[in-house]
Amino acid sequence: QVQLAESGGGLVQPGGSLKLSCTASGDIFNIDVMGWYRQAPGKQREMVALISNGGTINYADSVKGRFAISKGNLRNGVFLEMNSLTPEDTAVYYCNSKRVRNIGTVKDSWGQGIQVTVSS
Repeated sequence: QVQLAESGGGLVQPGGSLKLSCTASGDIFNIDVMGWYRQAPGKQREMVALISNGGTINYADSVKGRFAISKGNLRNGVFLEMNSLTPEDTAVYYCNSKRVRNIGTVKDSWGQGIQVTVSS
């Protein structure tokens, strides 16, 4: 199985920047996609950004132009650089990995989550 561990969260002022890191271990060579989700209080978990092994990237509309996702070598990590942060970005951020065996068959792995708070 895949184990995911997030780091880099915390408190930042509006307009500031923060970089999240996720380290993957275990069966990492079965990972096809990695990325980030977030969940704000009282809201459903939503996709923030995903990146495939081939480098294809998908961003949520709310973060396009502000966030940048990147990945490490050998499927061992994924990063999220967050810029121009607003209070609406406050949430618990979860690292995610996906194994896609075939169409309609996806196995998700999740980190514990890390708090990001944007406030003055």
